[in-house]
Amino acid sequence: MTEARATIPATLIPGDGIGPEIIEAAVLILETLGAPFAWDVHQAGLAGIEAHGDPLPATTLASIRSTRLALKGPLATPSGGGYRSSNVRLREEFQLYANVRPGLTLMPGGRYDDIDLVLIRENLEGLYVGFEHYIPIGDDPHAVAIGSGVNTRAGSRRIAEFAFDYALKNGRKKVTIVHKANIMKALTGVFLDTARDVAKAYEGRVEVDERIVDACAMQLVLNPWQFDVILTTNLFGDILSDEIAGLVGGLGNAPGGNIGINAAIFEAVHGSAPDIAGKGIANPTALLLAAAMMLDHVDRHDLATTLREAIDGCLNVDGIRTGDLGGKASTKEYTAALVRRIKAA
Repeated sequence: MTEARATIPATLIPGDGIGPEIIEAAVLILETLGAPFAWDVHQAGLAGIEAHGDPLPATTLASIRSTRLALKGPLATPSGGGYRSSNVRLREEFQLYANVRPGLTLMPGGRYDDIDLVLIRENLEGLYVGFEHYIPIGDDPHAVAIGSGVNTRAGSRRIAEFAFDYALKNGRKKVTIVHKANIMKALTGVFLDTARDVAKAYEGRVEVDERIVDACAMQLVLNPWQFDVILTTNLFGDILSDEIAGLVGGLGNAPGGNIGINAAIFEAVHGSAPDIAGKGIANPTALLLAAAMMLDHVDRHDLATTLREAIDGCLNVDGIRTGDLGGKASTKEYTAALVRRIKAA
């Protein structure tokens, strides 16, 4: 192994709430694996405000701009008011146009078994662009709220090509285009039409079908095994990916990657869970699976496989699980069990 391959600079953002606890667990496990990352630690979210007076400090942005790679804990975002989501700002700042959310059964015997699908969500457009305003009526300054969505032909083509390329690269057989073009004929119609056009270039290599989003939501509950790769817009992807997480045990098992041309940020997709912060009971599995995605991203598939196998063995052979997964292990006990598994591999 060359020294250049052995050391890869990466930004580490501990985040808020349980973030520092699960990041600590992930760093220890990655060190045990011999992962190649050289961490540059920075803050964001509430921790960014406390440290720098900014939920997305310039030093954090500069680090990611330099490393082009980050592992991030959950960041708190106030509802209704306060500051704009740091997660959204990071996606916009680095043009992280593809959100990749795998849904994989980790523990057999649940309500759904053998789930193995991936949702790929357009990450920059749609109804999350933040074009919103109020119209006052009488003495009510917020009498009417208006929000606009934006989908572009170029953005739709870029994410569609990403999804079909992902399917080919990862041995997936089918891409399902999810839309609401029956009602939002322009906003999601341009997405559907563009994805259909992209699909023609993959004919004979990747199967394609379509679903209206509400029908897809129902069919994910009735028969999720019919899906392989789901391609959809920003808002629909946000909602459906959480539904998919419910099929595999909850957000504690759901990793995510935000991929752009010049940077990639990997994260646990769950929130900061301030109600359990500091209690030592947080589940780091989602973040660890995100770290495995990060290892795949830098072509260390060997280490990613070892990590996933350790998680599987810990959960299903050793029976060591955190409380949200029906066990009694603390964060540190679960982490120690994974360390033992990795050292024994």
